[in-house]
Amino acid sequence: MRWDGLRHEDAEQAALFGTDVAVRTFDTPEFAGMEFYEVRARSIINRVPSASRMPFRWTINPYRGCTHACTYCLAGDTQILMADGQTRALQDLQTGDAVFGTRRDADRRRYVPTTVFAHWATRKPAYRIVLVDGTVLTASGDHQFLTDRGWRYVRGRGVIPIGRPGLEPGVPLVGSGRRMGQPVPGMAIPPQERLEVVSVEPTGRVERLYDITTGTGDFVANGVVSHNCFARNTHTYLDLDAGRDFDSRIVVKVNAPELLRRELVRPTWTGEHIAMGTNTDPYQRAEGRYRLMRGVLGALRDARNPFSILTKGTLILRDLDLLVAAAVVTDVSVNVSVGSVDTGLWRQVEPGTPSPRARLGVCRRLTDAGIGCGVLMAPILPYLTDSAAQLDRTVRAIADAGATGVTPLVLHLRSGAREWFLAWLAREHPELVERYDGLYARGAYAPRAYQDEIGGRVRELAARYGIGTRSPARSRRVPAVEAAASPTPPVEQLRLL
Repeated sequence: MRWDGLRHEDAEQAALFGTDVAVRTFDTPEFAGMEFYEVRARSIINRVPSASRMPFRWTINPYRGCTHACTYCLAGDTQILMADGQTRALQDLQTGDAVFGTRRDADRRRYVPTTVFAHWATRKPAYRIVLVDGTVLTASGDHQFLTDRGWRYVRGRGVIPIGRPGLEPGVPLVGSGRRMGQPVPGMAIPPQERLEVVSVEPTGRVERLYDITTGTGDFVANGVVSHNCFARNTHTYLDLDAGRDFDSRIVVKVNAPELLRRELVRPTWTGEHIAMGTNTDPYQRAEGRYRLMRGVLGALRDARNPFSILTKGTLILRDLDLLVAAAVVTDVSVNVSVGSVDTGLWRQVEPGTPSPRARLGVCRRLTDAGIGCGVLMAPILPYLTDSAAQLDRTVRAIADAGATGVTPLVLHLRSGAREWFLAWLAREHPELVERYDGLYARGAYAPRAYQDEIGGRVRELAARYGIGTRSPARSRRVPAVEAAASPTPPVEQLRLL
């Protein structure tokens, strides 16, 4: 494995994983094109780097990479419009190449040069899209093309999030199709005249498909504006690619529960608080198959070790019985992240995640069961979700869910996420690009004065609506039985942005 020699910052510590690695694939559509590297970790309670701003010292991450990350893929021979006006096959592109992306300007979309930040390949079931002018595209079902009605996935049922429309005959795509000329920067894309979709059919084959990451968040494929994926730089810690590998090469620490039990009884372990969900969500989709968290929670409960979990999903409700049992003997808290209750904005920014109302439903269920559940009000998007009315609606909804606390966090733009978000902003809210450039000119974080202002407004609203004045019924020791006996609502799987 590429990470055989990878070590912690402490140079004397052993490599992170043993050499006995099993590579597994699953013959199910939800895991198509993915490889799961089942490793035996050398340690499971990990120290948070001292330079981090996190308010805790220890964390557990049963998974590395995420089965819910978006992966949009096209056939290798798809012709990509380069910044010099020529075309090149997608499979032949390289990191650093200059291609054309697009940017919306008022009511027109214009060509702009952009850089390829990442390039990778995977194998997925393929679909053949035929346009009325004869253009043919081969793509995965979760690929997105720009239509006159916004971004649309290739195929809907069983592939994309429920409620998101797929391509269908008659829907016009944005671009020039086979008439791809040699545009110049700033040139408007001509109105589409004969780019309607004629058919979308499965090829019946799992094919080798390719994708790239660009600075604009899109590129021009066979003359059609095509969405791309954004890089997730955290995966590079394992010497893996931030694009393809993050999505398709998932490291599963299969010995996490047993290793945790050993580490919790070591004389050197002092029983400090352990935070989970700090890197990748422990309740990502793969957890439904591996079920590592039940063993992890059981070990923490038996050791009476305090812990907390941060999640965006509802799969955590599967383990409600263990959470309640642990809360009887130690401090247990859960936080769900809800940045806004604006449904329209949620569909744009977090299209694959459970809705904000569904996440707040998890908060209510946990609180009613006696588990302290707070809300990480994140990310708050400057000029989009920070108005007085929007903050009021969100905090009021958080209070109605019975949250034990609310912690506001303004959007921070780390490398990787920064490129994706600013590309999305340029497409959807170009009027805000200059303001964001000014707000984040000095780095990943908004100015302290702005953060303090937002924090103060949220604290005032929290006090107005009584957040934090009511605690969950921790004194009732019976809820462990009641919660285990009560039916758990259907679990909505998590998709991380």
